[in-house]
Amino acid sequence: MRHNILSLIFTCVLATVLSTMAMANPVIPIPAKPLPPTINPIPPTLDAKGYILLDVNSGKVIAEQNADNRLAPASLTKLMTMYVISSALKSGTIHLDDKVRISQKAWQTGGSRMFVKVNDEVPVRDLIQGIVVASGNDASVAMAEYLGGTEEAFAGLMNDQAKSIGMNNSHFVDSNGLPNANHYTTARDLALLAQAIIKNYPEDYRLYSQKWFIYNNIKQPNRNRLLWRFPYADGLKTGHTDEAGYCLVSSAAKNGTRLVGVIMGAPNDASRTEDSIRLLTYGFRFFETHKIYNAAAALTQARVWKGTQKEIPLGLNEDLYVTLPAGQYKNLQVSIQLNEPLKAPIIKGQSYGTLNIMLNNQILTSKPLIALNDIPKGGIWRNLTDSMNFGFHKLFSRSTEKANNG
Repeated sequence: MRHNILSLIFTCVLATVLSTMAMANPVIPIPAKPLPPTINPIPPTLDAKGYILLDVNSGKVIAEQNADNRLAPASLTKLMTMYVISSALKSGTIHLDDKVRISQKAWQTGGSRMFVKVNDEVPVRDLIQGIVVASGNDASVAMAEYLGGTEEAFAGLMNDQAKSIGMNNSHFVDSNGLPNANHYTTARDLALLAQAIIKNYPEDYRLYSQKWFIYNNIKQPNRNRLLWRFPYADGLKTGHTDEAGYCLVSSAAKNGTRLVGVIMGAPNDASRTEDSIRLLTYGFRFFETHKIYNAAAALTQARVWKGTQKEIPLGLNEDLYVTLPAGQYKNLQVSIQLNEPLKAPIIKGQSYGTLNIMLNNQILTSKPLIALNDIPKGGIWRNLTDSMNFGFHKLFSRSTEKANNG
């Protein structure tokens, strides 16, 4: 009888060890010989103080120059103004049909205008079109006062939102970008802002492709000439002052790839337009973006010791996109590294490994593998059997390692 029990325990332990060793991660093997290096043409030379080209979905920076230099943004500031407004609309703090009274300050603000009048009560939906399409400084001040009470208080909201996005080299003092030494941002920060607008507020992003806006019988065009000249463009915003030069944050989508280009300090309107087209064309021609995995999809099953379950599915907390040179998708490699051993309790959402996406043996991106559910500690019997199993597992692992090294 005692012999049968011991035999049964040994059989169960051996089966567990073998099944653990047989568990395979979804890994694309690394080729024995490195693949030939990928050659891409250098980015175009642009006549600007700073620029950047970013893939929205992957976050990959495709090209950049002086992207972290602090520069005057002019009316590109209104992208931050709109981000705060979009946040308030989404949270229900304000509504599109709300009526905003136009103050003396808003009416007399210089520069580009929507042409509202003092004491007019203008719907929010009209004012945000005036900001996005007509680049109205008067509309920006009116909305800043409506949301913040004063434009100075609204600037505080802008700076708080900027920090939450990761715009660490930006500071705003007003809603419209009129010249001020303490009002600055960078090409990289503006690319992050554009990415956040597109991802977080797609319903408001549609405004940026609007070519014309009519208010008070005055018809004004969107100053973003790419909407007429580049077939894939659908945003975002222009800016210009003598100090800032000519600026443009552009966005375009082609074949499932969406790019954002930022040009700051171009010498004239034609230059910012042509260089934006060249930058976007470069990105679309020589790079491609692919969705590799969906969020919350089980990418591997990892062995769990001393838990109520023996395996835990691991995946990603967000969709994974990868930007790579055109034609190289077939050469992607994937590897998974687990934080072994995994012992219960396992907590949903916590990282227990790393997913690496590689090209030519070079890591393109690494993402944490998170538990897709919880596994609490098991009972006494599970702890006992897994303690024995884990001992055999370590023994077999050492033997296998020695054999491989021998």
